[in-house]
Amino acid sequence: MLKFLLPLLLGLALAACSLPPLPLGRQAEPTAQSAPPLAEATPRAAATTVAPPRPTNPPLPTIPPQPTLEPAVSAALADQERLLVELYRRANPAVVSIDVFGAPLPENHPVVPGLPERSRGQGSGFLYDDQGHIVTNHHVVNGAESFQVRWYDGTTALADLVGSDPDSDLAVLRVRALPPGVAPLPIGDSREVEVGQTAVAIGSPFGEQNTLTVGVVSGLGRTLRGPTRTFGSFSIPNIIQTDAAINPGNSGGPLLNARGEVIGVNTAIAVSQGGGTFEGVGYAVPASTLLKVVPALIREGRYEHPWMGIRMFSLDALTAERLGLPVERGVLITDVQANSPAARAGLRGGSRDVTLNGVPLRVGGDIVLGLNGRPIADGDQLIGLLDLEHRVGDTITLSVLRDGDQAPTDIPLLLEARP
Repeated sequence: MLKFLLPLLLGLALAACSLPPLPLGRQAEPTAQSAPPLAEATPRAAATTVAPPRPTNPPLPTIPPQPTLEPAVSAALADQERLLVELYRRANPAVVSIDVFGAPLPENHPVVPGLPERSRGQGSGFLYDDQGHIVTNHHVVNGAESFQVRWYDGTTALADLVGSDPDSDLAVLRVRALPPGVAPLPIGDSREVEVGQTAVAIGSPFGEQNTLTVGVVSGLGRTLRGPTRTFGSFSIPNIIQTDAAINPGNSGGPLLNARGEVIGVNTAIAVSQGGGTFEGVGYAVPASTLLKVVPALIREGRYEHPWMGIRMFSLDALTAERLGLPVERGVLITDVQANSPAARAGLRGGSRDVTLNGVPLRVGGDIVLGLNGRPIADGDQLIGLLDLEHRVGDTITLSVLRDGDQAPTDIPLLLEARP
């Protein structure tokens, strides 16, 4: 009899173990009736696990989605979108990402993940002609030992450095073969660029290949600090300012107009002091400079910039009044480099030192008021005209007011190459 009871008892134990536990914080309610048999507990406990019926609230009224904009309203924006899509489709194959190997990149340039340990970062560039020449920035390639170009389709090619010019921040690489279907970008006339026109930047910010950003040309005739020599520093003139987003890695990529023509080479951004945060202002070397410098780099590996050999200080009405000068604008020559074109032309530098707003300034030198009959307001304009319109070997005429004279004098000067 015992051997028949054991399976029955075991079955009841397993059935009891399958009962759900009571919810925490609650106790079993006492009942006036005697406890039901254990076998009846299973179905009653299972009934308590059934979800309560969902509420049957009446449905909300049907509301159709917002209507799309009428074609007459959205047509202008749709046309702009089609323009940008088509511009990117055409220009994208000619824009490359450049991996550089060797010495470290300038500060704030990104390191490309997955490259060998000796890689130092990356920049951008674009195909200049059908012979494999690629334009980029000098500061991208400066000090590097080898270069690799990444095309839009992911293929890569080794590149050789053809030439580089720190005074314009331009450089030229060359690849030995081009992918099928890749054509050079057309170069526009940056002298026709106007503030307010569309500006499109394509490049590889932070290593993200071929990104397009859009803005406007927000300023012209800007000047960037250039390289420093033992006898002074030089500036890069005629810079185009844009609010199209330019970030580390965009350096060397093209700045395009709405026709898809290169109007500049993206080279720098404005950042907050001490923070390195992009301030929404980018700078590009103009196409006018590119068209003078790049062919020389391809032919000779270098470009000779015209040089006068002066240090100068830009005057305004307030400064001139404080210095007792009879002008309201112009360029004060503070020093003339020995054995320079300016020295040979007989230009004079300052003769005495004063302090202006806490800064020492050498005064008493010639004041340049004009170049080839065009009035000169400041040093940026003077350097910009020299760079835009003149070459080494040209003779220019400076209108100069000399200390003590009542009227300016025209002085010819033969431009020479920067040493």
